[in-house]
Amino acid sequence: MSGSVTVVGLGPGDPSLLTESARRALDAAEDLIGYFPYVARVPERPGLVRHASDNRVEVDRARHALQLAAGGRRVAVVSGGDPGVFAMAAAVFEAVEHGEPGWRDLAITVEPGITAMLAAAARLGAPLGGDFCALSLSDNLKPWPVVTARLEAVLRADLVVALYNPISSARPWQLGAALEIAAGIRAPETPVMFARAISRPDEAIRVATLAEARDVPADMATMVILGASTTRLIPRDGRPPFVYTARKVEGPA
Repeated sequence: MSGSVTVVGLGPGDPSLLTESARRALDAAEDLIGYFPYVARVPERPGLVRHASDNRVEVDRARHALQLAAGGRRVAVVSGGDPGVFAMAAAVFEAVEHGEPGWRDLAITVEPGITAMLAAAARLGAPLGGDFCALSLSDNLKPWPVVTARLEAVLRADLVVALYNPISSARPWQLGAALEIAAGIRAPETPVMFARAISRPDEAIRVATLAEARDVPADMATMVILGASTTRLIPRDGRPPFVYTARKVEGPA
């Protein structure tokens, strides 16, 4: 087939954080597919057809992209951050697995982007400097007991935890519940980082203790990072502290 699908990571927001290979993929595309806010981040140009859609229709978007590519079009499917982290790349391959047999012969590539987790960590210092994991608090595609079981396991393993999709108008209570679980396992002075809209004009950073974290506002633009016992703060006058997680971990006695 002559068409192609490229799944493109747009990074956290600032156009300067878009990779050069991702930019080239966007420049080569004839069709642009994605969630409304992400499509809006790509400048309009002659010859580019834009197909924006609402949230929670990821697989429908993927099928649309594959159908266009099967017809010979060069398609770019856009995600914020990295498309392989809780985003559109998995939806595209899910559609390929369960869709038309001919879709497996399409040229499908993924252009990585800077994730919200890595952008937030860079602003804070190095909170992901030791072992860490990423966990989505959304229960749209998995039951909440699965979320809590995984969260408890990584908390007990003393990993730093980057929480994606922490809260929304449709899911207003999950972050509070996750912080309550964390409070039952980790010390009250454990650092919790709230990094909102990193690299965008309304960027905001707050570092709190686990005991204070329930009172810190957050939304879907917020990355929440739960520190481990090895996470350290370096205070700075009038500015948020540097945060890092030590590389060295002492073994059992």
